[in-house]
Amino acid sequence: MSDKDSSSGSNKENPDRNSDEQQALADYKSSLEDMVQKFQKSNPLDQQHKFWETQPVGQFKDFGNSSLPEGPIEQPTPLSEVKQEPYNLPSLYEWTTCDMGSDEVCHEVYVLLTNNYVEDDDNMFRFNYSKEFLQWALRSPGYFSSWHVGVRVKASKKLVAFISGIPVNMRVRDQVVKMAEVNFLCVHKKLRSKRLAPVMIKEVTRRIHLENIWQAAYTAGVLLPTPLTTSQYWHRTLNPKKLIDVGFSKLGDRMTMSRAIKLYKLPTSTSTPGLRKMELRDVPAVAELLKNYLSRFIVAPELNNEEIEHWLLPRENVIDSYLVESQVTHEITEFFSFYTLPSSILHNQEHSTLKAAYNFYYASTNTPLHQLMNDALIIAKQKDFDVFNALDVMDNATFLKDLKFGQGDGQLYYYLYNYRLNPALKPSELGLVLL
Repeated sequence: MSDKDSSSGSNKENPDRNSDEQQALADYKSSLEDMVQKFQKSNPLDQQHKFWETQPVGQFKDFGNSSLPEGPIEQPTPLSEVKQEPYNLPSLYEWTTCDMGSDEVCHEVYVLLTNNYVEDDDNMFRFNYSKEFLQWALRSPGYFSSWHVGVRVKASKKLVAFISGIPVNMRVRDQVVKMAEVNFLCVHKKLRSKRLAPVMIKEVTRRIHLENIWQAAYTAGVLLPTPLTTSQYWHRTLNPKKLIDVGFSKLGDRMTMSRAIKLYKLPTSTSTPGLRKMELRDVPAVAELLKNYLSRFIVAPELNNEEIEHWLLPRENVIDSYLVESQVTHEITEFFSFYTLPSSILHNQEHSTLKAAYNFYYASTNTPLHQLMNDALIIAKQKDFDVFNALDVMDNATFLKDLKFGQGDGQLYYYLYNYRLNPALKPSELGLVLL
């Protein structure tokens, strides 16, 4: 259900595009119809997605066919008919269930991902999820340990591949559908030719089906059959000198380092009265705020208080959440959050880690969103982040340019498994952020 073996292209800013070129590219990339048609008409290698063409997902040949019904593509199978035994692996390997509550196993997953997970196209940066982040991401309320699927070498017991899922209630239009969010598909670089990924996807799907769940959401940095939408990465420079030194961004024409530092300079303090860190007592108010905000989008998660506490209550070096409390009524009127996902800097002698903040969920009622997000940038700068990243989902497009975000060189495609939605969404119609 996921294909994150390949690069997401998410790790670099492309500052060379002038505004007209940016708009033209954004217009093109936001049109899934153009993208799919281009793939269909100019496919010199006769490329096929042999695995995905066997799965209950939207197919390129059906793209734009509004006569196909929305909803599940295949109906559920009786649980007694779901395959009870794991799929076969090559003889040298064996399945393992990864207990993410175990420090030892969590460390194994961390090492595998740190050395083999998503890199940018030029192999300059690689995601470096911390162990604390992985436990937060994978041990959400109601999680199933059986959905944390690993592959080990039989002889050495070394962990060489991993894929995971967590349960989520996803609202699609007016229907709330129990789904799995599938993530962290990773195969050791030396084993990429073994075709482990398809059998891992089938295995995690089998385990999800055993819990009577038949739909899933996932993302990938590559075009597969067939995206729900495509979103663009944007990056707001916080530490221009470091980002330029490591090759994340570069000085444009007629731009000097001193001018870049001045351009991206932020105020030293936030501007919104009543802004403070989220606390446990705020969970019900934040839950209500977020529920009301996400109701505007066609696809978005439905989160209860327990899930809000898990996903949004601040955790050091994992998730930061701030809210605005009225100094008169003490009502909570807005909040924002961002998570910490550093990248390893490859082949650089001076710097080893790029500290990146990623925009997560937010809601605003009284305060303009661009003001709220400018305060988020100020806080991230105070916490020594080098860059603040955001996709153009939700209402992000309304503040990206004003707050000096630069368009990145990568995209993220969103997919639904065994669920058809007509037509494809604009990024601004999606209220979902996957880690």
